[in-house]
Amino acid sequence: MRILFYKTNKFYVRDFIRKLNTDERTEILSCLENIEKFGFDSSVVQFRHIRKKLWEIKISVDSNGYRIFYVAVHGDTIVLLHAYKKKSQKAPIKEIAVAEKRLLEVLKDEICYIN
Repeated sequence: MRILFYKTNKFYVRDFIRKLNTDERTEILSCLENIEKFGFDSSVVQFRHIRKKLWEIKISVDSNGYRIFYVAVHGDTIVLLHAYKKKSQKAPIKEIAVAEKRLLEVLKDEICYIN
Protein backbone atom coordinates (compact mmCIF):
# COMPACT_ATOMS: atom_id res chain seq x y z
CA MET A 1 0.00 0.00 0.00
CA ARG A 2 1.18 3.50 -0.73
CA ILE A 3 0.72 6.13 1.99
CA LEU A 4 0.66 9.82 1.09
CA PHE A 5 0.27 12.83 3.36
CA TYR A 6 -2.23 15.65 2.95
CA LYS A 7 -0.37 18.91 2.43
CA THR A 8 -1.13 22.56 1.96
CA ASN A 9 1.48 24.88 3.39
CA LYS A 10 2.01 22.31 6.18
CA PHE A 11 2.19 18.55 6.53
CA TYR A 12 -0.44 18.23 9.27
CA VAL A 13 -0.13 14.50 10.01
CA ARG A 14 3.67 14.48 9.72
CA ASP A 15 3.90 17.51 12.01
CA PHE A 16 1.58 15.84 14.53
CA ILE A 17 3.73 12.70 14.56
CA ARG A 18 6.98 14.66 14.86
CA LYS A 19 5.71 16.46 17.97
CA LEU A 20 5.11 13.19 19.84
CA ASN A 21 7.68 11.77 22.24
CA THR A 22 10.22 9.34 20.81
CA ASP A 23 8.44 6.14 21.88
CA GLU A 24 5.06 7.26 20.54
CA ARG A 25 6.55 8.55 17.29
CA THR A 26 8.52 5.33 16.76
CA GLU A 27 5.46 3.15 17.37
CA ILE A 28 3.18 5.15 15.07
CA LEU A 29 5.77 5.20 12.27
CA SER A 30 6.23 1.45 12.72
CA CYS A 31 2.46 0.98 12.36
CA LEU A 32 2.43 3.06 9.17
CA GLU A 33 5.31 0.99 7.76
CA ASN A 34 3.35 -2.15 8.59
CA ILE A 35 0.35 -0.76 6.70
CA GLU A 36 2.59 0.00 3.70
CA LYS A 37 3.83 -3.59 3.76
CA PHE A 38 0.59 -5.49 4.50
CA GLY A 39 -2.12 -3.00 3.50
CA PHE A 40 -5.53 -3.55 5.03
CA ASP A 41 -4.35 -6.97 6.23
CA SER A 42 -2.10 -5.24 8.78
CA SER A 43 -2.67 -6.79 12.20
CA VAL A 44 -1.08 -3.98 14.26
CA VAL A 45 -3.86 -1.42 13.67
CA GLN A 46 -7.61 -1.33 13.18
CA PHE A 47 -9.42 0.35 10.32
CA ARG A 48 -12.86 1.87 10.81
CA HIS A 49 -15.26 3.45 8.36
CA ILE A 50 -16.45 6.87 9.58
CA ARG A 51 -18.76 7.97 6.76
CA LYS A 52 -18.79 8.17 2.98
CA LYS A 53 -15.12 8.06 1.86
CA LEU A 54 -13.67 8.94 5.27
CA TRP A 55 -11.88 6.18 7.19
CA GLU A 56 -9.88 6.01 10.40
CA ILE A 57 -6.74 4.14 11.44
CA LYS A 58 -6.81 3.23 15.13
CA ILE A 59 -3.37 2.98 16.76
CA SER A 60 -2.63 2.17 20.41
CA VAL A 61 0.65 3.14 22.04
CA ASP A 62 0.94 2.02 25.66
CA SER A 63 -2.30 3.31 27.20
CA ASN A 64 -2.80 6.09 24.62
CA GLY A 65 -5.02 5.91 21.57
CA TYR A 66 -4.22 7.75 18.36
CA ARG A 67 -6.43 8.19 15.33
CA ILE A 68 -5.46 9.06 11.79
CA PHE A 69 -8.19 9.86 9.29
CA TYR A 70 -7.59 8.90 5.67
CA VAL A 71 -9.17 8.56 2.25
CA ALA A 72 -8.42 5.92 -0.39
CA VAL A 73 -7.66 7.66 -3.69
CA HIS A 74 -6.27 5.32 -6.36
CA GLY A 75 -6.09 1.55 -6.03
CA ASP A 76 -3.96 0.83 -2.98
CA THR A 77 -3.07 4.48 -2.27
CA ILE A 78 -4.35 6.30 0.80
CA VAL A 79 -3.93 9.93 1.85
CA LEU A 80 -3.53 10.65 5.57
CA LEU A 81 -5.70 13.70 6.29
CA HIS A 82 -5.69 14.42 10.01
CA ALA A 83 -4.41 12.91 13.26
CA TYR A 84 -5.24 13.39 16.91
CA LYS A 85 -4.76 11.83 20.33
CA LYS A 86 -7.90 10.04 21.48
CA LYS A 87 -9.46 11.43 24.66
CA SER A 88 -13.04 10.13 24.51
CA GLN A 89 -15.05 7.14 23.31
CA LYS A 90 -16.36 8.77 20.14
CA ALA A 91 -14.43 10.71 17.53
CA PRO A 92 -15.00 14.41 18.31
CA ILE A 93 -17.14 16.22 15.75
CA LYS A 94 -14.44 18.90 15.44
CA GLU A 95 -11.81 16.31 14.44
CA ILE A 96 -14.13 14.70 11.89
CA ALA A 97 -14.97 18.12 10.43
CA VAL A 98 -11.27 18.92 9.88
CA ALA A 99 -10.75 15.56 8.16
CA GLU A 100 -13.84 15.97 5.98
CA LYS A 101 -12.75 19.44 4.85
CA ARG A 102 -9.36 18.07 3.82
CA LEU A 103 -10.98 15.05 2.18
CA LEU A 104 -13.02 17.33 -0.08
CA GLU A 105 -9.88 19.24 -1.05
CA VAL A 106 -8.08 16.00 -1.91
CA LEU A 107 -10.96 14.71 -4.01
CA LYS A 108 -11.15 17.89 -6.08
CA ASP A 109 -7.42 18.69 -6.26
CA GLU A 110 -4.87 15.89 -6.31
CA ILE A 111 -1.93 18.22 -5.65
CA CYS A 112 -2.98 18.43 -1.98
CA TYR A 113 -0.93 15.38 -1.09
CA ILE A 114 2.62 14.13 -1.32
CA ASN A 115 4.86 11.28 -0.17
